[in-house]
Amino acid sequence: MYTANIILLSILSAIAAVQTGGPGADPDPNRFAGEIEAFAQWDSKNAFPAEPVLFVGSSSIRMWRTREGFPDLPVINRGFGGSHISDVLHFADRIVLPYRPKVIVFYAGDNDVAGRKSAERVRDDYRKFVNLINDRLPQTRLIFVTIKPSGQRWTLWPEMNRTNALIRDLCTADDRLFFADLATPLLDSEGKPNDDLFLDDRLHLSPNGYAVWNETLRPILNHVLSRSSEGR
Repeated sequence: MYTANIILLSILSAIAAVQTGGPGADPDPNRFAGEIEAFAQWDSKNAFPAEPVLFVGSSSIRMWRTREGFPDLPVINRGFGGSHISDVLHFADRIVLPYRPKVIVFYAGDNDVAGRKSAERVRDDYRKFVNLINDRLPQTRLIFVTIKPSGQRWTLWPEMNRTNALIRDLCTADDRLFFADLATPLLDSEGKPNDDLFLDDRLHLSPNGYAVWNETLRPILNHVLSRSSEGR
């Protein structure tokens, strides 16, 4: 089943690449209409926790077993594979705002750079998401998870790393924003992606990779939750 999911994600990523409309263009968000509707159907039949920790973004979020990784927290996972920041923005009124999360853990930008968007463009798109949250949910704190280095996209790493640096600077300007470096722990002693932490596709994290992410994110998330409870 796990292998089948990876194959499906690869197919969806290929379809998304075809639908981007050219280098640097926003892909058509309607390619995710079915997945977003599935979230809505689930919400209509189930109660969701108050003030949750919302994980949102692309396949790195979708495949993250967040409830297992953070069993003591009220977690909601709204990852959809192949998505860009523009897609999260488009569907924010359906997969972000209704939950009124206490904290948002955000991972997107990986596919954006792969779609030939510049570091500045990705930073600016994330700023749009930040502005939306600050306007509509001013008490919500945001954690940006760094774009990860991967073997499959290693040639793009300089631009991805530059994107991370720009967003880190953005986060320092607002005490509601936090920056989680989950990229560095994925590198080996030579500064290259540690293949032991990735699946065979050399793009998506393996269970060992997610274990590293859980361990690295936990103290950051605890700190942000504490700050949020204090109203700071």
